[in-house]
Amino acid sequence: MRRSGGSVAARIGRLACVAGLTFGLSACFRPLYGPTASGESIQALLASVQVDEVAMAQGQERLGHYLRSELIFDLDGSGQPAAKRYRLKLSGSEVVQTPIVSSTTGRAEAGTIVANIRYSLEDMAGLKVISEGVATSTATYDRSIQRFASQRAARDAEIRLANVLADQIKTRVASVLSTKP
Repeated sequence: MRRSGGSVAARIGRLACVAGLTFGLSACFRPLYGPTASGESIQALLASVQVDEVAMAQGQERLGHYLRSELIFDLDGSGQPAAKRYRLKLSGSEVVQTPIVSSTTGRAEAGTIVANIRYSLEDMAGLKVISEGVATSTATYDRSIQRFASQRAARDAEIRLANVLADQIKTRVASVLSTKP
């Protein structure tokens, strides 16, 4: 019985073509935490970012505090002072949604916090915007009849949300700084 798919020479030719394209494209990608275009380590570049206070609406400052703390630690968790060359400005808002309401009690059984954080990476003088964008994420939590349990669950959701947003912003900032000559 004969197998379909062509001759052995044709298969080898196709494999060689695929391998050649793969090796050719591999030069187009640069690892995020590898050597940067400027020659500095990405850790040194991230440590040179000053994180400003997060401008949040009144009553939403706690998320801004958690976010700023996470970013400071993520960008420079070394504890060593570094000269600051960039400024990260942040502003945002959060909304609490209650998509699930109990039909018997009429109370919300879960909450979803939706946050949008606008960021802008600038030089220290504020004359040049290097990167800007919006990071968006959600975190859900269960609500309880006990008020303290609901408040603690909401706070834990804000902390989780701050972690996700900080990761998004750090990755975007790192990708810009790693390609900057």
